[in-house]
Amino acid sequence: MPTTLLVVHHSPSGSLQRLTDAVIAGARDDAIEGVDVVVREALSPDAEELRRADAVVLITPANFGYMSGALKHYLDTVFLQVGGALGDDGSAASGGAPGKGLPFGLLVHGRYDTTGAERSVLSIVQALGWRQSADVLSILGDVEQEHLDAAYELGATLAVLTLED
Repeated sequence: MPTTLLVVHHSPSGSLQRLTDAVIAGARDDAIEGVDVVVREALSPDAEELRRADAVVLITPANFGYMSGALKHYLDTVFLQVGGALGDDGSAASGGAPGKGLPFGLLVHGRYDTTGAERSVLSIVQALGWRQSADVLSILGDVEQEHLDAAYELGATLAVLTLED
């Protein structure tokens, strides 16, 4: 039975779309067999689709020091439906034992800084109990071939991880 890699993205610019396409191409590399790659635009969340995924790649621009509103909408919509935990004060709480949950990768592209966007995504996925399975791919400025190659590698890495878990 094939495994599933879910790619959730908000790609409003040509540069980010090229990076998203590279992640998808890497996940669909001919050498990787038995993985279904499902692509989901962040503005159309589907919690059931996320529940069925064996791994996920999140892709977002860094907008004014934060993840895109579209990715935030996606995570807000699916959070409680897929096991997110809230503390007594309503803030995100740890969703389970660290390193035991859904494997994920993160790609963030920004013009000047991606720190806030990375931090905001990582805090939410921690509350979901997800397991970071690749270094954050943080890209600043113009997208060069080396960035596309790294995005391809991120997609391939997460696809292969679905076969191992």
